[in-house]
Amino acid sequence: MSVSFPRFPVVLLAVAALASACSPVRGRQGYVVDPDLVNAIQPGVDNRDSVMQTLGHPTLSGEFTNDTWYYISRKTRNLAFNNPQPESQSTIIVRFEPDGTVQSINRTDESQIASIEPYGKTTPTLGRNDGFFEDLFGNIGTVGAPGTTGGTSGP
Repeated sequence: MSVSFPRFPVVLLAVAALASACSPVRGRQGYVVDPDLVNAIQPGVDNRDSVMQTLGHPTLSGEFTNDTWYYISRKTRNLAFNNPQPESQSTIIVRFEPDGTVQSINRTDESQIASIEPYGKTTPTLGRNDGFFEDLFGNIGTVGAPGTTGGTSGP
């Protein structure tokens, strides 16, 4: 006596398993924004310490001075092995007075995301177009030689 199984459920199960691998993967990066905590920060009232206690460490701070803090949150999605694409982004910018009190709080969204496309695999430059071996061996014998720039003994 032989037992036969219908093939349709097995094929349906295999198709469902393969299709589930193509579902979008959602991700969250950076600061998790709590609107109540952000609204609790008051310009002119709070200072660096109170902002640190309320919001935590910033994602990043100003480039040259510590008078601007950025809290960045991003939601992304991607299919299979594609690069993640941003769905939304929120940036909270807290600026401080020189004495440390909060000057202002600004919010931006994904409209501030810049898309940068690389230009090939090399950076275009002006000037000489040296090859690999010229770059590697081009300075042999010129450093310190009389009559060349960079040498210790000039003409």
